[in-house]
Amino acid sequence: MKMADSQDIEIGSSGSLYQPFFHKDEKQQNSHDNGNLFMVILCTFVAVMGSFEFGSSIGYSSPTQQGIMEELGMSSEQYSMFGSILPIGAMVGSTSCGRAADLIGRKGTMKMSSIISIAGWLIIYLSLGPLSLDVGRFLTGYGIGVNSYVVPVFIAEITPTHLRGALLTVHQVAISTGLLVAYTVGAFVSWRTLALTGMIPCAVMILGLYFIPDSPRWLAMVGCQAEFNAALQKLRGDTADVSREEAAIEESLVTLQHLPKATVLDLFLERNLRLVIIGVGLMVFQQFSGYNGVVFYANQIFTSAGVPPNVGSILYACLQIIVLSLGAVIIDKAGRRPLLMISASGMLLGSLLTGASFGLKEHALVSDMGPMFTIIGIMVNQQNHKLVSYFMDRKDCKC
Repeated sequence: MKMADSQDIEIGSSGSLYQPFFHKDEKQQNSHDNGNLFMVILCTFVAVMGSFEFGSSIGYSSPTQQGIMEELGMSSEQYSMFGSILPIGAMVGSTSCGRAADLIGRKGTMKMSSIISIAGWLIIYLSLGPLSLDVGRFLTGYGIGVNSYVVPVFIAEITPTHLRGALLTVHQVAISTGLLVAYTVGAFVSWRTLALTGMIPCAVMILGLYFIPDSPRWLAMVGCQAEFNAALQKLRGDTADVSREEAAIEESLVTLQHLPKATVLDLFLERNLRLVIIGVGLMVFQQFSGYNGVVFYANQIFTSAGVPPNVGSILYACLQIIVLSLGAVIIDKAGRRPLLMISASGMLLGSLLTGASFGLKEHALVSDMGPMFTIIGIMVNQQNHKLVSYFMDRKDCKC
């Protein structure tokens, strides 16, 4: 599910989360190499609990479908509503949290999203019918939508420039890890127990937020000078000289304040229209590949094709982590555009193979090959989709 995970909430900013927020020479960049990396890594770990929660939430509906439908007597249409309401909540969350991130800070927004997600999981756990299930699912969707926005922003703002790309990759890996855990645990526990496990990353995030500083950039933006200095010093180490970085952040904020504020109408200006069509078109057609449908109902798809559902789902989630790790290694060497083209071709091939497998089953032709085509097709399609999402999110690669 592609949300607003690569946006910058600074008004008028067109910079990338993966690129520096300010320019500095090589000497200053290397001055943090021996800094307090433990605190940066701790902050990243706490933040990506929200990414892990994202994966857990989108993976929940696959292993629990049969159990929920049988226990609550739900029809396929009612369960489809339960599954599809998650991205609706995520869309609302990701588009409405920008102001909150400015007003209450990155930490406050992440805490808010965790509390909302916990409330959603509790409602699902206690549900006795479709309506309460949908309400709980919507709330968990809202929570992960907020996280998909604020987590990458927070990581980018607390991380030294030379580590930013690597640590932002952890966000995507954590999503796939959460998906894997949901599929794996869901194969052995009931749907109510799996809902309880969904609260664990939220609880870890809430607890961890008490031990990490807020974003120094946000603190400077809202005028908390003393807290800004203390947070930056804590992130870079007690002995690190942060005076130049402090000045650079403040200078960049002043520059942003003097930039003209962009409006929705600017998207339709002739000079921007072509770029908007290309960018939005890539994201729209990426979603039309059917990624969410497979993630939400993987078990049922594999069962329909004659493949052991738990084996297929777990293998699928494991491959996502491997593919993301591979993408992080090759993207800087090959560039984004060639890899996007190769991955898009892989998505097409995977879709054709998956369709062919069900076509063979429908007409009772070479039935032994049907399940194999299903596994290969879904794996090829979905892993290439994950690469496309990753390449589009990365801004620090060679194009």
